[in-house]
Amino acid sequence: MKKLLAAALAAALLVLPAAPASAVSGAPATDCGSAILMEKETGTILFEQNSHDKLEPASVTKVMTLLLVMEAIDSGRLSMDDMVQVSAHAAGMGGSQVYMKEGEQFSVHDMLKCVAVVSGNDAAVALAEHLAGSEEGFVERMNERAAELGMSDTHFLNCTGLPAAGHLTSAHDIALMSRELILNHPDIREFTTIWMDSIRDGAFQLANTNKLIRFYEGATGLKTGSTDSALYCLSATAERDGMELIAVVMKAPTSEKRFETAKNLLSFGFANYTLMDVQPNQALPPIDVLLGTRDQVQPQLSQSSRILIDKADVNSVTTELSLCENVEAPVEQGQKLGEMVVKVNGETLQTIPIVAGEAVERLTVPGIFMKFLKTLFMAG
Repeated sequence: MKKLLAAALAAALLVLPAAPASAVSGAPATDCGSAILMEKETGTILFEQNSHDKLEPASVTKVMTLLLVMEAIDSGRLSMDDMVQVSAHAAGMGGSQVYMKEGEQFSVHDMLKCVAVVSGNDAAVALAEHLAGSEEGFVERMNERAAELGMSDTHFLNCTGLPAAGHLTSAHDIALMSRELILNHPDIREFTTIWMDSIRDGAFQLANTNKLIRFYEGATGLKTGSTDSALYCLSATAERDGMELIAVVMKAPTSEKRFETAKNLLSFGFANYTLMDVQPNQALPPIDVLLGTRDQVQPQLSQSSRILIDKADVNSVTTELSLCENVEAPVEQGQKLGEMVVKVNGETLQTIPIVAGEAVERLTVPGIFMKFLKTLFMAG
């Protein structure tokens, strides 16, 4: 009877809406081996617990598989409409699958759907073979990409996450590859936000293994994973008010604890942090150009001035401008002309270069002479 009540309580908790911001305070409650919370745009880590522990990721491995496939699509090397033939090796995958048969063909679009929604091992391997010729070749590229992203805790041995001695990563590294995927390949949302769908013309139903997609406000993905040795893992992404967060949970004791911990992490982030657009405290004035084909150049910020801050500090943000009085031609577009220092409670948070918005060429000797004559004429 106690077990039934516990199960009912866990189910009820899962379908409850996210706690309001005012209800979340202090560090988030976690029940897992390791965890991390990262903001997507800036890559800022908002919380971490044993985040560099090397653990088995199970099917969260497929975040890298999805990343490589999306990179191939966005670079034009692969099309959503391309047909992928299933090999005997792919069809023979165990674990989560959509029971693909050797010789069967699916579009890249449907293959991605199978990987993102139901974590199909057969679909993941088929995509890997289609891109790299073999799963081994694809795994080599996975490890190369991991190194490029600074995933120093990671070593992949397959593209599925099926148990293999030495197939390890960390919550920190999963956050890095998750950020790369959702930041630079936002079309992945088409697949990771699916709750229910189908393949084979409706004959085979798909239900998302990530329950947050239905039960957490703003959920956008990303990937679940579980095996007997890895226990329950999750890379969860959600967006509210223009800010997207990544919560990674590894080695949770139960599926329910996995989702509850992710919800706690995400709600903590949304309750306590915000992305804020910071503007100069005055209009940026034109800067005089000496010996230029134009007399002035307009300065501008070199990058986005969105900053991630604690909500309690919103009214404590100030900016300080420093600009050169003039600049000698030639002026290159993007040439630094000053900087804007962003401070929170008097402490420097970010320094943003101020640069020339356009190029200004240097006057030639005849040009200088003509300008001199024009000045004399105007004076007369």
